[in-house]
This record gives sequence, C-alpha cells and structure tokens, in this order.
Amino acid sequence: MTNALELREWISSEIRDVGTSWSVGTFGAIAEFSRDQDETADVGCEASRCEAVTARGGIRIDQLANVRAAAYETTNRNPDEWSHTIALCLPAADCAMNRRAVLTEIGPDDAALREDDRGAHLFDLGLGTLQVDVCVRTSEPALLKALRDGAGKSVFDHGNPAMMAILRGSPHRVFVTRVGRAEVYQPIPAADHKSPDGPHTHLLPKLLRARRTHSANNPIPDGWVPCAHLYPAHPAKDALGRSQPFDRRQHDRFQELLRAFGDPELFVLKEAAMAGVAAGSDPTTLEIPKGRFARATIRVALRQMQAIEGSSASLRAWKQFHDRFADEGIEEDEQAQHAQHG
Repeated sequence: MTNALELREWISSEIRDVGTSWSVGTFGAIAEFSRDQDETADVGCEASRCEAVTARGGIRIDQLANVRAAAYETTNRNPDEWSHTIALCLPAADCAMNRRAVLTEIGPDDAALREDDRGAHLFDLGLGTLQVDVCVRTSEPALLKALRDGAGKSVFDHGNPAMMAILRGSPHRVFVTRVGRAEVYQPIPAADHKSPDGPHTHLLPKLLRARRTHSANNPIPDGWVPCAHLYPAHPAKDALGRSQPFDRRQHDRFQELLRAFGDPELFVLKEAAMAGVAAGSDPTTLEIPKGRFARATIRVALRQMQAIEGSSASLRAWKQFHDRFADEGIEEDEQAQHAQHG
C-alpha cells in the first residue's frame, strides 16, 4: 500500500470487520473500541472518513495523509502466547495535538460521532500528552459546573473537584488525534472493579509521568509516533483475550499484514528461525541482529510454530535456548496488560 487511498481502502475493510478492535491514545492513556459479533453498529466509510459506532462507543479514522502503518508481534508472560498489533503512525513533526496542561473547556463537540452528542461540551483533561487530546464530554448541569469550577488547574490537584466528579458522573470519554478519534460511552468502573467488556478507557498517571509516546516493548519505527492501533482477529484468542482453538486462516492473514507493514529485517529473522527449527539446526547457529526486538521476534515465531504444528524435539531445544533471554531488554508495563489482544 503506497498511498493514502490504498491505506484508506484497507482501513475501510478493517472498520467493517467485527473481529478487528481498535485503540486511540498514548502511553498511560488509552481508549479501546470493540464490538460483539451480534452487536448493532452504524458502520460507514466515505472519501474522507471511516467509522463504526455502537451504543457503547465508537471509532473514526479520518486522516491518513502521511500515515505509516507499522505491524508487529510481541510476547507476554505466558510462554505459549503472543500478541499482534498494527499502529497507525505519523512523523513526530506531524502528530502533535494541543498539549494543554490544565483542565480546559473547549465548547460543543461539533465533531462528535453521533449527531445527538454534538451539543454536549468537551473538556480537555490537560494531560499534556503529545499525540492525543484526552477529553470528557457532558451536558449534565452538575458535572458541567464541577468541570468549570476545576478548569485552569490540573485534574490531579488534590483541591480540584473535577476528577472525583468525572469518576462519579461517568461522562463520555473522547480521545482525539490527528488520525482520528475514539469515544467511550460505557460507565467508568469503580476502582476495585475490572474494566467492562467492549469500549473502555485507561488512565494511568504513573505511566503518564514517563512522558513517552508508546511502550518500549513495541517496535515503532524511529521518528514515528503511534496515534491509533488496530488489532485484527487473533488466531489463538478471542476478543476478550480468552484462549480458543487455533485459527490458521487468521494467522496467515496477519502474517501477510506483517509482511506488508512490519520491519523487514525482523520478518526475515522470523522466517530464518522457523527454517532452523524445521531443519533441526542447533539454535546457537542462528545469526541474531542487534536490537532489542530480535530475540522477542524469535520467541514469537517459536510460539506460533508450537500452536500450528505442536511440539517437537527441535522446537523444544530452540524454546529452551531462547526463553533464557525472555526479559532481556524488554520491560513490562501495566498498559500492555490492558490491550485487547495482549
């Protein structure tokens, strides 16, 4: 895919695919969107935008000029599992949003996904993040007053009533980037409850303080910033992350996306590792390029071979050797555990 039109045609197919889920955000603040197989949704793609909206939330992708899709696979703590993702990235010079540092009233949300929401007022939480404006939207009088009373200050200030009012009032959460937006209408869960299935958000102040655009676990090309992500259906997990019988068709589909959008050096390395296992080669003979993601790529390849073909003496030897490096150069972060396919 060499231009925005081809990319838009592919995005259109993914928007229509109920098995593909999405996220918009940054390191420490993310909005996720997914829908059930039988869930009613308004799905539409025009020349200028593609979107899907349900009663629980929605996603819109409306700007693909200069966008680069970056596909990658990552490991997790379970030695038999992996995740896959495609990030929609912009050059660092093109991705910046407003970077407001305090709670700020923006006004009516004229760009809301649903027409009925366009009269409600949008407030930027003032997180100062580079590639996303993290906002809430409401027309409820008491919440409007609390947000206006807290405007001009950080939502994390102890004397600011805004955050507690947001947690109680569960306004719509709206995450806006140069690539598009995600909206979440489901209630914010209590602190001791897990996030609901389907659209939801995560706001993690500890990670936000790192002021990073993405997890160090994710091989985003240098000079690019991820603004949105999509997660095509996983071959070994359902939309809720539960194990399911391996689906070779879904696996092959993502491998084609990985070939098209992934790091070509890592793709060649992955194929070399699989060939080495198939030939019964000594795992120490594989030449591994420098970089923090090479060994993780090999471990993904081995986990996928096990899912496809089952175990073998050669595969066990390769896994035993490369699993010794499972924590080398890779950090675990909370947000990675919240990903739809992670």
